[in-house]
Amino acid sequence: MFEMLAESKGKAVGIRAEGWLTDADYKEFLPGLEELIRRHGRIRLLVDMEGLEGWEIHAAWDDFTFGMTHWNHFERMALVGDKKWEEVAAKVTNLLMRGETRFFATSEKDAAWAWIKE
Repeated sequence: MFEMLAESKGKAVGIRAEGWLTDADYKEFLPGLEELIRRHGRIRLLVDMEGLEGWEIHAAWDDFTFGMTHWNHFERMALVGDKKWEEVAAKVTNLLMRGETRFFATSEKDAAWAWIKE
């Protein structure tokens, strides 16, 4: 499931991804994120992946197609987590997106928010 984080304000958007993500999770959550992109043009996104277990195949495709559709709508993206693959994902995302993507360890969540909001 996805959850919009209370610290979100304006184009600084934080989301929590938890559990095993499904196609239904994306269909429910992405329209709201796309509305924020329409409203602000480009957003700064923090993704808290601390409780993320993975994706079903269709959800992985949803994630990929959303990212490729909106690759130029992210000024900055902070991926926050505690797994090595999440750090690698941040490096790959940094190559694919127009804006900058950085990985922050879970213990650095405050620093991730500060970077997103600066």
